[in-house]
This record gives sequence, structure tokens and C-alpha cells, in this order.
Amino acid sequence: MEDRIGSALRQARLEQKLSLRGLAAAAGISASQLSQIETGKSQPSVSTLYALVTHLGVSLDELLGIGQTRPDADRAAEPRRQSTGVVQRAADNPVLEMANGVRWERLAVDPRADVDALLVTYQPGAASSVDRTMMRHQGTEYAYLLAGELTLLLDFDRHRIAAGDSLCFDSTRPHMYVNQGGEPATGVWFVSGRHNPGPSRTWVAEQLGEAGAQASPRVTNAVDVLSLLGAVGAPPGERDTEVAPHGDA
Repeated sequence: MEDRIGSALRQARLEQKLSLRGLAAAAGISASQLSQIETGKSQPSVSTLYALVTHLGVSLDELLGIGQTRPDADRAAEPRRQSTGVVQRAADNPVLEMANGVRWERLAVDPRADVDALLVTYQPGAASSVDRTMMRHQGTEYAYLLAGELTLLLDFDRHRIAAGDSLCFDSTRPHMYVNQGGEPATGVWFVSGRHNPGPSRTWVAEQLGEAGAQASPRVTNAVDVLSLLGAVGAPPGERDTEVAPHGDA
């Protein structure tokens, strides 16, 4: 499946007339690493995949749906039943094996809904980022851990997640998952609102102009802009959408 995902990423990049170096720089990886991902010679980490699909505007759900389903070894004892429009059989879950021992299975979702639904497994020692850097993306992240233990690094805090624990946070906050235990950690993840655009340039310009006219002539750098956005709030219709918890990624 990895080579088909690489091909889909490459096709999206070419359609948008982006260079290999340009997209790699935007995703925070080297051009050679992106080339290996596009040719199927290397698997992306969770953080790298999120960075690529976010920059390209490619649906993560589409990428997970174009390749293999669960291997025969995983379902040898299961009776073969066909998926329906309502029920998606376990044997039909599209699977993505990523770098460093992270596995995703796409669960059933309404294709019209802005939700990523995944069964996620982190092997012992696995992390969402190979180089242990934090990731950020649009949306609100919900998860319920079914088995094992995970460590969630969120901003400057460290949270130990055990089986039966659940979590929820704004995915634009820097975060990373690490399995520091001795057994696989498996859970169900929902990310809502990942495809929602951030504040538009026009809206930001309007807010900056308004702030300058009212009180602050010193909006001169990124920190000032972020402070302003936090003070005035998101524009109408462009806030992250939230759903009730169902049980990352």
C-alpha cells in the first residue's frame, strides 16, 4: 500500500505544480526522504504523513482507502462476510503500516463527514515522529486506549495513558505519542475538523488593520499576530468543528 500512497502524494504534488524540494521543505523533511516516500522505498511517520496531506489538501481517508485490506494472517479464523453500506467488516479495513512500528486501520465513517476514524497500534518503542519532533494539524483529537500504555507529549506536559483512559485536545497544539512500554498499545482515534481551513489571509489582514487602528501600532512579527488571533478569536465559520467523543492520531 505504501507505494500507492507515495504515488497518490506524487500525483497531488504534480497537479499543484509543486517541486519535490518545495513540498519537502514545507513538510519539514529532506527532498531525498520525500522522493523515497513517493517511490514506495520508505514509509512516512505519522507526523510526516500529516504534514504532507495537510499541505497538499489530500484526504487522509482517501489515501487509506486505496490500498490493501487486512492481511490474510490477521483474519484466517474469521468467516468471510461482505461489508455493507452501514457495516464495514474487519477484513475490509484498509491498513497502513508506517515507519517505526505504527499501524493504522481505517474504520467506517461517512465520506461526507470531516472525521478521520482509525484503529491505531503503536509497537513497543514506536512514536508518531521518527525524529521525536512534535506535530501539529487542524482539528480536535479524541482517543480511547483499548490495550497497553502510551505517553502523550502535549505542549510542555507529559501524560501517561493506560488502557481504559481517553483523551481530547486541540490538534493545533504540539503533540507526540510514544510507546515506552513493553507491549503494543492499541486504541481508537477520531480527528474531527482536520480539513477545516485556518483563518484566511484576508481575515487576518482585516484584524491586523482593525487592531492597528484601535490600539496597537506594534504588530510587527509572528508573535504579535498569534497574540492578536488569540485575543479576537477565530472568524465566523472557520472554527474547528467538534463532535462528541466516540470512545490521533
